[in-house]
Amino acid sequence: MTSFPLPSTSSSAESPDDDPVRRAEQARAVCLRLLTARARTRAELEGQLAKRGYPDEISVQVLDRLTEVGLIDDEDFAEQWVRSRRENAGKGKRALAAELRKKGVDSEVIDGALAGIDADAERTRAEQLVRDKLRREKLGDPDDRDAENKMARRLVGMLARRGYQQSMALDVVTVELANERERRKV
Repeated sequence: MTSFPLPSTSSSAESPDDDPVRRAEQARAVCLRLLTARARTRAELEGQLAKRGYPDEISVQVLDRLTEVGLIDDEDFAEQWVRSRRENAGKGKRALAAELRKKGVDSEVIDGALAGIDADAERTRAEQLVRDKLRREKLGDPDDRDAENKMARRLVGMLARRGYQQSMALDVVTVELANERERRKV
């Protein structure tokens, strides 16, 4: 019995995925879908397109166009991020800068977004966070130094995790603990 080769199922014509116009349209749709959920940085979108296998030239073309029409704006993103995370999560400047760096925002843009936060504003926010936490805590006997130190360490740790400087956090906790004890005496 003679065997004949099977006809090839692949054609020499380009597949729809090789068409640059179609790929650009798909990349644009991916970006628009991601931007519908929340604002994103250019670097985040670039990473998502790379993860999905889009060539760099298509990604740059699509991202440039989205930037041109105002759908991608890293400066606006950074300002909104700082405002939201400071207000809702109580983050300090260091933590905010780290979060923005992780999202691919340039250092100059980060500096501009954080410029509005001065040391007094940061201290005021830290005091508010400690006060809010202390109101929910049960303060033990003021003579129990171990319990007092444990509470202070926990509060300083909370502020440190949110990006506040340790020396300022320790000072704020000491003052606010004393204020809360005085308030509860009355």
